[in-house]
Amino acid sequence: MNRIGVLAIVVEDLDSAMSLNEILHDYRHLVIGRMGLPLKERGISLLSVLIEGTTDDIGGLTGKIGALKGVTVKSALTKQH
Repeated sequence: MNRIGVLAIVVEDLDSAMSLNEILHDYRHLVIGRMGLPLKERGISLLSVLIEGTTDDIGGLTGKIGALKGVTVKSALTKQH
């Protein structure tokens, strides 16, 4: 069963940005849309990514993102859909 949700991603180590984009590209079949805001004066980036997929697929995506240095990810998902 697919679930719909949003990922909130905070990138504090901008050297991880390329790896983050590669992961999001690998999981592009889950991505409905995304918005990123670079806060250059603070040296961080904030992203929100709308997703749809199985709990396992979303867990795989968030696990890979969360393993990146200086990157934090939190998810909010529908209970059912």
